Amino acid sequence: MLSTKILSNEQQSEILNILKVRFEKNKNRHSEIRWVDVEQKLMSSPEKLWSLNEMENTGGEPDVVSFETKNAELIFIDCSVETPKGRRSLCYDREALNARKEYKPTNSVIDLASEMGIEILNENEYRELQKLGNFDTKTSSWIQTPAEIRKLGGALFCDRRYNQVFVYHNGAESYYGVRGFRGLLRV
Repeated sequence: MLSTKILSNEQQSEILNILKVRFEKNKNRHSEIRWVDVEQKLMSSPEKLWSLNEMENTGGEPDVVSFETKNAELIFIDCSVETPKGRRSLCYDREALNARKEYKPTNSVIDLASEMGIEILNENEYRELQKLGNFDTKTSSWIQTPAEIRKLGGALFCDRRYNQVFVYHNGAESYYGVRGFRGLLRV
């Protein structure tokens, strides 16, 4: 039985081409990494290719931003200038979604990331991404929230304003048309 999280040959070729063009256009993000090595790792991990396709389809523009030698993993992150359009207007997690009595969003950040097979960025990863360019200057992105903050009903998000990265808090059940989340995928 075929998994629904496997792309057809045509879809694989299409996403690989998109990723290759982006990779070559943005060499500053991964100057020590060769495309041939990226492609080889992706071809041996079809479920990861499916996740990258989901990131692309929701407007994330994923790209390789580093290689972790310890685990021999390529790190892909959403590099869209603003938080991905297809992942906005979401509250933080299932608990927050269930707590809303009216005007519920369609999903939560944690649930959608899980469905896509990706992680949401933590604060350090978000700050590292910002070293590669100016991201979220008009939008904001939810980030991983420490359990002690979440337990009290809060959640964290970041953006870039005034050439600085800011970390803020909000009720986890809140959602806004300009707030989404950026994903990270380890391959």
